[in-house]
Amino acid sequence: MHSLERIGRYRLERPLGSGAFATVWLAHDEELQAPVAVKVLAENWAHRLDIRERFLSEARLLRRAGSGRLVQVYDIGQLPDGRPYFVMEYADGGTLADLLADGPLPVRDALALTAEAARGAAALHEAGIVHRDIKPTNVLLHTAPDGTRRVLLADLGLAKSLAQASVLTLAAGSAGYQPPEQAEPGEGIDERADVYSLGAVGYELLTGTVPGSPGKVVAPRRLRPDLGEDVERALLRALEPDRERRWPGAQVFAQELDRLAAVPAGTASGARRLDGVRGRLNVVTLSLAALLAAAVAAVAVTVVLHRGGSPDGTQVTDATGRVVVRVPAGWGRELRDSGWDPSVLGLAKGHEPGLVVADDLTRWSDLGKAVDGVFVGVSEHGDVTGKVKVLTHSGCRYSGSRSFADAGFRGLVRAWSGCPDGGSVTESALAPADGAGQPQVYVQVRERGAGDATDGILRSLRVG
Repeated sequence: MHSLERIGRYRLERPLGSGAFATVWLAHDEELQAPVAVKVLAENWAHRLDIRERFLSEARLLRRAGSGRLVQVYDIGQLPDGRPYFVMEYADGGTLADLLADGPLPVRDALALTAEAARGAAALHEAGIVHRDIKPTNVLLHTAPDGTRRVLLADLGLAKSLAQASVLTLAAGSAGYQPPEQAEPGEGIDERADVYSLGAVGYELLTGTVPGSPGKVVAPRRLRPDLGEDVERALLRALEPDRERRWPGAQVFAQELDRLAAVPAGTASGARRLDGVRGRLNVVTLSLAALLAAAVAAVAVTVVLHRGGSPDGTQVTDATGRVVVRVPAGWGRELRDSGWDPSVLGLAKGHEPGLVVADDLTRWSDLGKAVDGVFVGVSEHGDVTGKVKVLTHSGCRYSGSRSFADAGFRGLVRAWSGCPDGGSVTESALAPADGAGQPQVYVQVRERGAGDATDGILRSLRVG
């Protein structure tokens, strides 16, 4: 084997890992003055055209997907001996397998990391690609300049387009993470194969153990008794041998994991009564679904309101009695009033007063389903306005921002229209009109059609 010291402008520093077909090096890009990872095909496979093509296909698929949730490919080339290589983003935080070296992770960390990996898989699926080999060593961690951690899906050496995957004839994958349909030659696969592998990753992060063979997986609560029943149920659904009984896609699985991660300790029984609410949270963008999943996760009941359809609307109050708001007639059919955790908005973690009221709470977390409703959450610490300014809603059209002021509150209102359900969303950050810094209030309004009831709702708001 020839000793490598540099490849083009990249100075090789040390091997990061090697497998049967390739070695990955940590290198320094002398032009950009930045660390990169360089993947080089192994010498003993250089003469195999099929292996060479598979190696190059990995780089092409990563570029095709073009997602920040996947390792980015910067360059591709060929060594003087003919071996191909490609240059990738360097993930300085290691892999999920490295995190497991000290044993199982805290429940919320394990759920959140698995959800992020699932969203990486969803990005692949949206690009028409199935990974086929998701496992802890293929999930990388990258530290951004601001200290936040990104989860990146890597190693697409076995990946295929979904069109090809539907007629695959060769088995692929890694034991323990491999769904049954991927282990049998001749079985076509789809994105649910990756859902199984993601379930196995979550199982291992929570228990420290790779799951058994499909259909023989030990219930995770036998290995970790402190797990909630809902967590066990979510994992076992992902690990169903029959793919028709699994989560239908990686995105849906991620939403469920986010909901479970937001459930405060000791409230699992209440959370089981909220299966209609799903959530989603990523490093940069807080989505509508994530916030409400976290907001209502601790609630034990759904109250059906009977107010007689007053033309003045319906007045609702949270469980503490501190939050009072009036919503238009017809909106106040269902209420969940047990508060929220401001950390989902990037504020200090805690359990603060809050409520969500809507005509149908089972639709609340899905921007594709029309609903009229309001979420109100109080924060005693931090800058709500700064957090609201960075919120986005995929599939909606940003309509701009405006100021709000009345006798009680002043603040910012940001609006989106043309959402997938045909309706609108507004996000409001409010502070006391008298100049006091706290408490601040976060208000989210979803509305069917093109109306805008936000200002009337904000004017009715009282926080004690």
